[in-house]
Amino acid sequence: MNGTELPAHARLSPSTAHRYAIAAEKGTWDLDTVEKKWRDRQSYLASRGYMLRPRYRPGWTPSWFGTDVDPFYCEDAIRQLLPQILDATRLDRTVVCLKRTKVHSLETEIARFLTSDSHQRDPKNHCVPILDTFSDPLEPGRAFIVMPLLRPFDDPEFAHIGEVLDFVGQTLEGIGFIHKMGVAHRDCADQNIMMDARTLYPRGWHPIRTNCGPDGVRELPPAARIDCPVRYYFIDFGLATRFLPGDSCEVVGAKGRDQDVPELSNTIPYDPFKVDIFILGHLYQTDFHDKYLGLDFLLPLIRAMTNEDPNQRPTAQAAFNSFQSVYLSISTATSRARLRRRDEPVHERIYNSMRRLVGQ
Repeated sequence: MNGTELPAHARLSPSTAHRYAIAAEKGTWDLDTVEKKWRDRQSYLASRGYMLRPRYRPGWTPSWFGTDVDPFYCEDAIRQLLPQILDATRLDRTVVCLKRTKVHSLETEIARFLTSDSHQRDPKNHCVPILDTFSDPLEPGRAFIVMPLLRPFDDPEFAHIGEVLDFVGQTLEGIGFIHKMGVAHRDCADQNIMMDARTLYPRGWHPIRTNCGPDGVRELPPAARIDCPVRYYFIDFGLATRFLPGDSCEVVGAKGRDQDVPELSNTIPYDPFKVDIFILGHLYQTDFHDKYLGLDFLLPLIRAMTNEDPNQRPTAQAAFNSFQSVYLSISTATSRARLRRRDEPVHERIYNSMRRLVGQ
């Protein structure tokens, strides 16, 4: 950001600037060990058409050194959060996500199978696209996979009932496609569902400070997803299992983010497809029904999907069909109704309702 555009509070007092200078001499702002691994691969990544942010380029010097600017207002002060994942910009200026993984990992093989050209054209396919794959030149046995830059499915928060309906419909459609391909995700919990939010942030967003624009400083209000629909994707097939025709569709294992699945076991075989159904139903319950008012119409579907007996749970297709019946019964007015949190204070509820009445 140009120094003349900084707000007054972005400038440090002389004493604070002096303390920051001392901290710099002590290496406070240096790259950590993981960050250095990314920096060391920048030249190779550039040869593949991927440019990392300035912080991870060889010879980087913090832009605030020698100034009175608070590092918080400098994009190159923003550290990466997950050691195996970092954003990069392609030659066409598209921002993507790089993930370091094992060469020939089952995760990569399943993800590539689900997003191959023939499958990617299926509108029911909600698996994150794999845009590119290549080996890590500095570490044999490791590779990179390239995916679109996505956001958590609930960032920003849902604001209208219709947005919840769209999410449920897309995720049921998506898990149905995965199952049709003979794959059980086995970990389709909230952290493994993301969204393509380009319709909400047409000018882009910062990969780490997601409430800000690409500069990492200016906050950007999102568009309303009720008017600008997004597309949801399943990610992370690290626990997924692919079954070929004739295979026994049973597994063992108790890993996964949702530990409330009743049948998880390291010794007793179970049906992983029914596990996916439970996980999604549980997500609809905890992230929507238990959080917001006015979603009781989802209860019959939730109860069916989270039945303690796996054999009593619907298939993905049956769950989707049940949801479609609910969806068609919801009026346009209800769909556009504002979501109200169960813990929303009365004064806030009145304020939000008044804003809606005056069209703000």
